[in-house]
Amino acid sequence: MSQALIVIDVQNDFCPGGALAVSEGDQIVPLINAMMPDFDSVILTQDWHPVGHSSFASSHDGKIPFETTEMPYGTQVLWPDHCVQGSPGAAFHPDLRTDGDLIIRKGFRPAIDSYSAFFENDQTTPTGLEGYLRTRGIDSLVMVGLATDFCVHFSAVDAARLGFVVEVRLSACRAIDMDGSLDAASEAMRNSGVRLSLD
Repeated sequence: MSQALIVIDVQNDFCPGGALAVSEGDQIVPLINAMMPDFDSVILTQDWHPVGHSSFASSHDGKIPFETTEMPYGTQVLWPDHCVQGSPGAAFHPDLRTDGDLIIRKGFRPAIDSYSAFFENDQTTPTGLEGYLRTRGIDSLVMVGLATDFCVHFSAVDAARLGFVVEVRLSACRAIDMDGSLDAASEAMRNSGVRLSLD
């Protein structure tokens, strides 16, 4: 069984001081770096939004961050402007190793957000990651990164649905945890057959 490490969105805007900071988000960086040599492949994802992206609260009159709105593909949380293409906030954390095999950018389509490393939020538009993994003969995934309850959660559930063996290493993840979102995400991952480990 060939195994890949999927490093999800360890970017400046999701770390302390960033536009959408996850508490202790920077603390997982040395853990992730230390894990990388143990895998057949290392793939990093990068949130990569154009200016004025539809998931930004600033793009909707009268809306503030963390409110929701209805999109053609369902309910969307509205976020502070973050990970704008080419900005310092969109860059990987400076201490993160980025010498992996592939970087998948997501969320670059202006009208649709993308939490998952595999699909946009419509659950049908692929990022291309599945095809890459299949052609490399990779069938087992370990996921780490930010944030546990959003991009890690959706990536893990999609990977399991596609037939990959999936483990999320919680020690190398951190969560936003809004209104019980971490508990809900953990339950959804377990129900999808994702292994949650503390190693």
